[in-house]
Amino acid sequence: MNKIQEKYLRVYLESLPPEQANRPRNMIADYFCADEENASICADLILKGEKTATCSMKYWYESGLELMPEVGTLQVVTDWYGNPTSIIETTDVSECKFSEVTAEFASAEGEGDKSLAWWRKTHWDFFSAECEEQGLEPDDNMILVLERFRVVYS
Repeated sequence: MNKIQEKYLRVYLESLPPEQANRPRNMIADYFCADEENASICADLILKGEKTATCSMKYWYESGLELMPEVGTLQVVTDWYGNPTSIIETTDVSECKFSEVTAEFASAEGEGDKSLAWWRKTHWDFFSAECEEQGLEPDDNMILVLERFRVVYS
């Protein structure tokens, strides 16, 4: 987390009662997606309240490349350049197979036309590219980590 992100987070934490502000929890800063355009789109959808969920391949957590998300984690959402746009708090973490993602979850991700068909195509393309980079074979049974969150500061 850079100094601008830390300051943004500190302003939020200072607005909370001490028992909430000092509660132990993970605090991170990051953008959504893997390119500038989609990072901006996602940051805007979060601010509008249209994006309240996200997912990733469990592989990233099993390999130790990322920390497994936890309920209560605070994330300073940034644009592609690291500028803070909001702070979200993880409210739920679960796992499921790619093929078992529901239409409700796809809609909660808030992207595209919010349909399950759109979600499956876009995420299949995204996860397939990630798999290829890691020498993995994508399939409908790959396990995803599903996260739900709420905006706590903007």
